[in-house]
Amino acid sequence: MRPQPDVVVIGAGAAGLMCALTAGYAGRRVLVLDHANKAGKKILMSGGGRCNFTNLATGRANFFSANPHFCISALKRYRPEHFVELVERHGVEYVEKAPGQLFCAHSAKELLGVLLTECDWAGVDIRLGTAVENIERVGEGMRLETSIGRIDTGAVVVATGGLSVPTMGASGFGYDVARRFGLAVTETRPALVPFTLTSHWKERASALAGVSCEVSVRTLRDGEPRGHYAEPMLFTHRGLSGPAMLQISSFWEPGDELTIDLLPGLDAFAALAAARRDTPRRQLASWLAERFPRRLAQALVEWHGGDGILAERSNAELAAWAARLKDWRLKPAGTEGWRTAEVTLGGVDTRAISSKTFAVDGLPPLRFIGEVLDVTGELGGYNFQWAWASGVACGNSL
Repeated sequence: MRPQPDVVVIGAGAAGLMCALTAGYAGRRVLVLDHANKAGKKILMSGGGRCNFTNLATGRANFFSANPHFCISALKRYRPEHFVELVERHGVEYVEKAPGQLFCAHSAKELLGVLLTECDWAGVDIRLGTAVENIERVGEGMRLETSIGRIDTGAVVVATGGLSVPTMGASGFGYDVARRFGLAVTETRPALVPFTLTSHWKERASALAGVSCEVSVRTLRDGEPRGHYAEPMLFTHRGLSGPAMLQISSFWEPGDELTIDLLPGLDAFAALAAARRDTPRRQLASWLAERFPRRLAQALVEWHGGDGILAERSNAELAAWAARLKDWRLKPAGTEGWRTAEVTLGGVDTRAISSKTFAVDGLPPLRFIGEVLDVTGELGGYNFQWAWASGVACGNSL
């Protein structure tokens, strides 16, 4: 019969495994429980199966939270270079796809293998396919009722993630636990998620599915801009995706407009006027085709009537074209929701959580880490770095 665990970690994802191995190496008897049949499912599917496991530029400004300073302590104590050292020690090759964004060179399976190997070396017991039915405080510790029986332990760490990608087993379990113990949960909604469009623009986007271009995007609420990202945008059969749209979705709320600059960094009116002066017999469609993918350039002509030579265009017409290209406004119908969202915005209110130990105020045997908390990173490896950092901070304090 196994001895009573010092710590039970609920959730065998990035944060949970990192917490478990850290506590295990500190000499704690650690049991990890997860209702899924496989550990680290989200690790395996992220980044197209290659997992953007950190970002070298991680800082507080890369995170959304109602309590924005909460994440600072853990992020300072466990930095990206610490995790890079771990993967290098295990011989996992990685690549920097964009400045600061590190991906597995081959497969996320290698990264998950590192975590599971470290858990094994640290003596962590992982039980998959195990449901947690109830949690209560008993004396100075905690008691869990599970599908494998009653478990008494000194501490429970909730690392169950958020609501994104329910097909991977995501659920609101962590939020239910928080509420049961009197904690507030801030409003949750899908983040890092593609937009859907209304019928008119959906048809246009669908015809361009697969086309990508560099843009600059903001949201507009009551005429006030919020957020700003300059990254690629991708047309899909349902609407708009790509890094720029995923990023701005964290700022967007139903009813907001998007304002999209299709030619970031270019004074479109000045460029059009110069082209009219220097090559007056040139077709506007030809000018567009030099700056956009062929299918998009053709679509812009069809949408807005771009036939004819530049010499025939007045200043007012060029100004209208510049406005279309620099300030394309549309109001999304919504987002693709939890099905494709990469993360959850909102979560367990961190104002009742210690930023040093991740323990609940007044209830130290109960901890919350990772995505279940109201800490959400931008696209680019920040959410994984938060998982590692919060897991290590909590694991070291158990």
